Amino acid sequence: MELIDAPRWRKSSRSNGQGGDCVEVADNLPGRVLVRDSKDRQGPALTFGPAAWCAFVGGVSRRP
Repeated sequence: MELIDAPRWRKSSRSNGQGGDCVEVADNLPGRVLVRDSKDRQGPALTFGPAAWCAFVGGVSRRP
């Protein structure tokens, strides 16, 4: 059984699956988005508010 407040991690869509530098995002938690290094899953995670995460993703997606 999955806990309601347990993060559901997914890899970046930019990940090539070759074990390189990847990030994982959990955006299923109320009021926050978590980001972690896929190579250090037990390490720290960054926490963003939903508005800050949307601004970040929007800025990154507009870069050439």
